[in-house]
Amino acid sequence: MSTQNQPAGKAGKIIYWIATAWLALGMISTAVVQLIQMKEETNMMVRLGYPLYLLTILGTWKILGVIAVLMPRFPLLKEWAYAGFFFAMSGAVISHIAVGDNPKALFGPTLLIVLTAASWYLRPADRKLSARRPAVLHRQAGK
Repeated sequence: MSTQNQPAGKAGKIIYWIATAWLALGMISTAVVQLIQMKEETNMMVRLGYPLYLLTILGTWKILGVIAVLMPRFPLLKEWAYAGFFFAMSGAVISHIAVGDNPKALFGPTLLIVLTAASWYLRPADRKLSARRPAVLHRQAGK
C-alpha cells in the first residue's frame, strides 16, 4: 500500500506512535483511577453531578478502547474507540466548565482530546477504515 496518504511519512508514523502511546497511558491510568474509585475521583463525580456507577462504566470502556486502538486490524472497532475517547473527554471538559471548575481541571481531558485527534489523524493506512473500503465496494459491485 502506498504511503502517499500518510501525513509526513516516517515522521508521521513516529508521531502517531508517540501520541498513541501517551493516549493509551492516559486512558489506562484514568481507567484504573475510575475502577478503583479513588476518593478524589468519587468526589469529583459527585461535584459534577454524576452517579458513581458511571466510574465503572467509563473505566471499563476506556480499557477496552485502548485494546481496540492498539491491536492490529479491526479498523471499524478503532473508529468506535477513537469516537468514544473523544466523546468521553469532550464530555469531561464540558462538565467541568458547566460547574465552574478552575481551568486547570480542563488540562487532562483537553490533552487527551488532542492525543486522540493526533493518533486518529496520523494512524497508518492499514489501521484506517478507508484502507479496506474500496475492496469491499469493488466486491459488492460484482466486479
